[in-house]
Amino acid sequence: MIQNSLNLPRIYKQLIMIAVDSVIIIFSLFFAFFLRLGYWYYPSEGSALLFMFFLSPLLAVPIFIRFGLYRELIRYIGVKALWRIIKAVSLFSILFGLAGFMLNISGMPRSLILIGWLIANLFIGASRLFALWLFSVKFLKDKLPNQKKILIYGAGSGGRQLATALTQSNEYKPVAFIDDAAELYRKSINGLDVFSKNELGELIEKNKINEILVAIPSISRVSRNEIINNLKRYPVEVRILPGVSALAQGKVRVQDILEVDIYDLLGRDEIEPNKNLLKTNIHHKSVLVTGAGGSIGSELCRQIVELNPKKLILFDISESSLYLIEQEINSLKIPDVEIFPVIGSVLDKERLDYIFNLYNVNTIYHAAAYKHVPLVEYNQSQGVLNNTFGTLIAANAAISSSVETFVLISTDKAVRPSNVMGASKRGAELILQAFAKLSHETCFTMVRFGNVLDSSGSVIPLFKRQIKQGGPVTVTHSDIVRYFMTIPEAVELVIQAGAMSHGGEVFVLDMGDPIRIYDLAVKMIELSGFKVLDEDNPNGDIEIKYTGLRPGEKLYEELLVGKDFSFTDNKLIMRAEEKMIDWSRLEPMLNNLKNALLENNTNDIYYNLKLVVPEFKSQYKK
Repeated sequence: MIQNSLNLPRIYKQLIMIAVDSVIIIFSLFFAFFLRLGYWYYPSEGSALLFMFFLSPLLAVPIFIRFGLYRELIRYIGVKALWRIIKAVSLFSILFGLAGFMLNISGMPRSLILIGWLIANLFIGASRLFALWLFSVKFLKDKLPNQKKILIYGAGSGGRQLATALTQSNEYKPVAFIDDAAELYRKSINGLDVFSKNELGELIEKNKINEILVAIPSISRVSRNEIINNLKRYPVEVRILPGVSALAQGKVRVQDILEVDIYDLLGRDEIEPNKNLLKTNIHHKSVLVTGAGGSIGSELCRQIVELNPKKLILFDISESSLYLIEQEINSLKIPDVEIFPVIGSVLDKERLDYIFNLYNVNTIYHAAAYKHVPLVEYNQSQGVLNNTFGTLIAANAAISSSVETFVLISTDKAVRPSNVMGASKRGAELILQAFAKLSHETCFTMVRFGNVLDSSGSVIPLFKRQIKQGGPVTVTHSDIVRYFMTIPEAVELVIQAGAMSHGGEVFVLDMGDPIRIYDLAVKMIELSGFKVLDEDNPNGDIEIKYTGLRPGEKLYEELLVGKDFSFTDNKLIMRAEEKMIDWSRLEPMLNNLKNALLENNTNDIYYNLKLVVPEFKSQYKK
């Protein structure tokens, strides 16, 4: 019967509510007489008072409709809805009392109005709350066997809003709050008891908890990291509530609950960007991004368009990638910014010259590159052509078109490279360093950083996919470590570093402390609610398997060739002082390297690449 009532058309539900309210209004008047006189009183047949009692809904219902009492969805009723009931009943009581006195209805005491007002508010409000309990709590919740039992970590405003949102959810059933504040222990909030974190194990086991939702959006990432590290030992999935800005905008909903961001595990707080630096090379300018469809390039486009350039040119060789980022950027509907999707290769000098001149490009962010180490190691000629000579061609086109600023997106693998990809990027850096010394209008600079989270080909999406499939999670070596940074943070710093340049600088982003990949795999497994399967835990869920270092891969990466560097105004951006090669010496070496590439002579490619990049320690064996 309850299920059938839920499936009724909206108009029928409203008619039922009107009928219930009408009965309550009439009952309230009779009950008010009872409380006033101390015995049941029924006005005589045909009396004006009895007539007024039974016609009172004709006055009340239009008022209730005007105050929106029948627009409310019972399952989402809250304090504001109850306040509307009070206002509507108050207006009805006043008008009903005025009508009685103006019509000189005999036998109606003045106190009847106040008593009737109290009773009507009580019963109309109670009818809504009873329906809420019946539909949303008692009936719906008890009929959902697959509902996840959850604990909410944090009994502050974020946790309380989350608990309220979850009462409307068919997916989650909140069991209790966990909070570090001792004064809240054993207190009840929204019907949920508050427990200490020391009672977590017992609560999880006793209530068969599936997930813990961390709802403390105002704390720093370092503090959140400590909480997450404490929770990872329990066999439950851990998820988090969005940040405080989402709370401020009223966006706390069940669907906003997120998986634990791996960035939370880095234990590093964000630093506010310098907004003036962000705008320097972008605001009201024509900006072009090469490799616009890639992980870094697409994020560059997202941030650049928010800084109000005059034009944003999306340049990529991949039609599908270009289509996706163009659709995304256009969907933002940023006013007064022209978006131009351009298909082309950085190896096509004529195409680059035409595009740079056609759109009067002021700033270029050169993100186009082949970056997957094993693939470039296997396809050396194409990797070096695209990464090194693509940069050379793009830089020459920038000079020809009098582009103001050219920023190369480089990598930590360019430092003492052990693979072709890293050497090719170091070659690109050397070209820009040499060009910066020549006399022309273009300011060349490069920004070097390590791995970014969730980029295509990174370990994060790979581990997520492997965990979802039940394992094993593959790690190349037990001691391999990497630097990590989020894509948005890296791009934000790239834009700022480019604005600091005077020409020829190698900027290096501070990536924090390196992370052991094995430890990262363990954390991701445990925070997904599983246990690592190994010799110490044969009853675990997911195994970590070592696959061995890939061609050209190092156990650790570096960000600086030497030890000479200086700090900038942003403590996450350093200025490296590194050796360079004059263009007069570099040009003939590049010509020899290009000939080897065009002939696909592997031995000559490695030999000439090492001449260009002396620090290159190739693993290639003849």
